[in-house]
Amino acid sequence: MSGQIISGKEIAAKKREEIKAKVEQLKAKGIQPGLAVILVGDDQASERYVRNKQKACEEVGMYSLLQKYDSDITEDFLIRKIKELNNNTDIHGILVQLPLPKHIDPQVVIETISAEKDVDGFHPVNVGKLVIGEDGFIPCTPYGIMVMLEEINYDLTGKRAVVVGRSNIVGKPMGQLLLQKNATVTYCHSKTEDLPSVTREADVLVSAVGIANFITAEHVKDGAVVIDVGMNRDENGNLCGDVLYDAVKDKASYITPVPGGVGPMTITMLLQNTLKAAERIQKSK
Repeated sequence: MSGQIISGKEIAAKKREEIKAKVEQLKAKGIQPGLAVILVGDDQASERYVRNKQKACEEVGMYSLLQKYDSDITEDFLIRKIKELNNNTDIHGILVQLPLPKHIDPQVVIETISAEKDVDGFHPVNVGKLVIGEDGFIPCTPYGIMVMLEEINYDLTGKRAVVVGRSNIVGKPMGQLLLQKNATVTYCHSKTEDLPSVTREADVLVSAVGIANFITAEHVKDGAVVIDVGMNRDENGNLCGDVLYDAVKDKASYITPVPGGVGPMTITMLLQNTLKAAERIQKSK
């Protein structure tokens, strides 16, 4: 029997309707949540992501501002533009689309964004709040995964969770969020020896390695919840995840597809974080 599909597309649509209603409430009070996106260069994947983010903002009634610059701008120029947005009261969330050109240090850029407008959840202040359990902005992809688990009423208490991947964007914050829900968490990565022996212990397996069809049936224990964060291309150029879906779905109790799984949730949680930033402003007035 195949695992049940966790449809990020359906959950995201439901959450966006909730966000849209709250945006309308804020607009009635004179505040329109605003998201600024900075895009440097002409990377096609980045441009596509940015278009999707702008479209999502418009759908829920948020103000969307795109600042696009050539790849040869200086780091100092970009820092100046971010500081201007920090001081712009119409903007509640700031996102700098990664990757950046090699001559610009992404960490310097991330730390320049005001922690109160860091809707990506990458600023050290928000990272620190996540680790110690304080209220801050949560990175959007792990945030979306937690919402997906809530939607299937999955109780993480006492469960074994394995995260494959240790990036600052997904892997590390994912483990922290699972830990906060009382799961026992193991991080795996490229240096993990005998990976299948570790992942087969997982009640919840999250793969965020970015390698096509990396997780096979031998990595998965019967009845596990399998969350696939990967967005890859296979040898035929077709979109696929980290998980060999057709082989793993027969072992999993729940599984996320690619596309239509984690992806739609990421942008939705970006909207949620932007709404949260605007609500904070409203409450402080």
